Amino acid sequence: MDTRDRVNQALKQAMKDKATDRLCTLRLINAAIKDREIAARGDGEEGGIEDEDILAILGKMTKQRNESARAYEEGGRLDLAEREMNEIAIIEEFLPKQLSHDEISTAVKHAVDETGAESIRDMGKVMGALKAKYTGQMDFGKVGPMVKDQLCSAGGC
Repeated sequence: MDTRDRVNQALKQAMKDKATDRLCTLRLINAAIKDREIAARGDGEEGGIEDEDILAILGKMTKQRNESARAYEEGGRLDLAEREMNEIAIIEEFLPKQLSHDEISTAVKHAVDETGAESIRDMGKVMGALKAKYTGQMDFGKVGPMVKDQLCSAGGC
């Protein structure tokens, strides 16, 4: 079952259970998916969007909510921060398991070897290879510096 089907099943179950907070979050997910689908049709892409696109959308939604929760906490609005954290928990149900720091380090080393990257100019190749394999499993904002360090330690800076 692909991610879209899992979201739709969860949406139906939330309606039956009358779980309003969960239902709202699932509707937001569906809306984001449909927005991306409409944008893809406008760009001339055929056949809708792929599962990896949906995982990217969910990852982006999680990141946005983390930033919002942090801002709410700094502003003393703990009730709103808690609501954002609850939404994150629901969204993360549909994301693959996040990799540990050690697993990410191993993946970065493997991607560098696999792409034959030798210098910082090859960073795009490495990031592309990681995104192709690990979409939704790692925060690429945090992985970028790790890739850079790996390439620099290999003498490519």
